[in-house]
Amino acid sequence: MGDHWTTIESDPGVFTELLERMGVKGVQMEELYSLDEDSLESLKPIYGLIFLFKWQKETDSRPVAADYEEKGVFFANQVINNACATQAILSVLLNRPELDIGPELEQLKEFTAGMPPEMKGLAIGNSETIRSVHNSFSPPQPIIPEKDDDDDKGEAFHFIAYLPVGGCLYELDGLKPGPIKLADCTQDDWLPKAAASITERMGRYAANEVKFNLMACIEDRRDKYGRDLAQQLHLQERTRAKLGKGEPPAAAAAGDEPPLPDDADTLAARLSEAEAEAERLQAQLAMEEDRRRQWAEENNRRRTDYIPLAFQLLTALAHKGQLQPLVDRAVEAHKLKREQQAQKAGS
Repeated sequence: MGDHWTTIESDPGVFTELLERMGVKGVQMEELYSLDEDSLESLKPIYGLIFLFKWQKETDSRPVAADYEEKGVFFANQVINNACATQAILSVLLNRPELDIGPELEQLKEFTAGMPPEMKGLAIGNSETIRSVHNSFSPPQPIIPEKDDDDDKGEAFHFIAYLPVGGCLYELDGLKPGPIKLADCTQDDWLPKAAASITERMGRYAANEVKFNLMACIEDRRDKYGRDLAQQLHLQERTRAKLGKGEPPAAAAAGDEPPLPDDADTLAARLSEAEAEAERLQAQLAMEEDRRRQWAEENNRRRTDYIPLAFQLLTALAHKGQLQPLVDRAVEAHKLKREQQAQKAGS
């Protein structure tokens, strides 16, 4: 298990493609900028939350949930450097049986059933599919840094997951010995409880600390918009048929459809509302498709190795005698900026 795992960017486009490449269907990641009720409500169903924060060494006296295995919680220790992003995502996927996680992850879940957390972590680390997908968002590197999980200030960042399993809200952190139970919950009230826990964690940091990121694992918006659009188009067909302006839908739904009013004016108003809603959903669906194309372009750029291009450009500038003047100008500009910063700090 000595193969290298790279760091990956905390970005919804990266994480969504990572899901797809692992064989997961009908799921995407969405960045959250607020934990207020309206923001969370707009993204439902939410399967889990992934929280990125600047890791600090601290004592955590909270006990590990004693009965998490009985509750059916999948928990794996993180035994691989830089794997915490993928491991946090797996913590959500492998604990939501309603999701289509694909044959690779289903096989992993079945294979590791009954294993202790450390062995589950080793199984993840030994999965060539998961490792290759994780590493697919970085260009080939001729030189692999020894420690790329920290930035240039020695700051390490870490991903953890929050989600409900078996009537309990858990914090799943692969660096801990096991899941931390935060509260009893239902599928309806776990989100505000998770939001409160995340907000409390953020509050423990210095007031000027802004290095947080939060993403929600949600239903693929294209599936949701497409399903809602089909319902609105079906409603339009029913309404037009009752108004005598068209044939009834060829594939009518079961008898649980709500009856339409008999009044022609009310029907006309309902039809207008359904047409407006269908138009809105078509626009939302188109925007989501455009965003997927943009994500694909950005991920392709992430995989592109620009070092040869930069090397050839610098070599051409050097041959023309233009490189050193550019370097000198950059050095002078940097020196001037430092002097201005020093003057501003001293004033």
